[in-house]
Amino acid sequence: MKRREIYSDLRCIPPVIVRIDGRNFKNALSRMGFEKPYDEKFTSAIVEAIETFFTKSGLSPVFAYTFSDEISFFFRDNAFESRIEKIDSIVPSYISSAFTTALNPSEPISFDSRIIPVHEEDVREYLIWRQDEAWRNCINSYAYYTLLSEGMDEKKATAFLKNKKSSDMHELLFDRGINISKVPMWQRRGIMFHKKENDIEGFNPYLNVKTTSTRTKVFADRYIPLFSSEEGEAYLKKILA
Repeated sequence: MKRREIYSDLRCIPPVIVRIDGRNFKNALSRMGFEKPYDEKFTSAIVEAIETFFTKSGLSPVFAYTFSDEISFFFRDNAFESRIEKIDSIVPSYISSAFTTALNPSEPISFDSRIIPVHEEDVREYLIWRQDEAWRNCINSYAYYTLLSEGMDEKKATAFLKNKKSSDMHELLFDRGINISKVPMWQRRGIMFHKKENDIEGFNPYLNVKTTSTRTKVFADRYIPLFSSEEGEAYLKKILA
């Protein structure tokens, strides 16, 4: 039977991005009564789960980027000897557990996972792609739930918005008093997690002198630039360095 474990030695070559997505989250969150299109309690639980992953999972991502129920982790190291089955099972299961602990939902939730091999120079292109998706998700969600709030049913709202350009949805929302460019930046651009070094001042009572030590802390940045801009390029270079 051991010979039937034909995928157990399948490996990837780092660096890699591991992207996980919530499974059937739209329906589950609706049943649990979360606010639409964005719920701060839900987002805070995602943030807490990612911070827990950085500090307690034993793995060392360089950064994580999230929007909605999607999280992308970038790894340079050879986690689990690069065994795909291990990475694709442990990363989403850890986030599922951490997210459940943070949110205490009324029903089980789960994430799926995929591995994307990249070169270091591909990272910015990947993040531009996902940030574009964050924007599409933002404007689509606001338009969709605005139509539902006006009494349109889900099928008609989906059909009405199908093939609509961002400019069309922007105008639809603006006509209803919603300026999508003024909603919180993290909803439009996502949230970036990376390690940040801070100098901590202390005191050595034995030597009777002030001391300074460097501590590394996980920083959740809700005010990130557009990765496609010069500012965004500089921002990512600093994190990757």
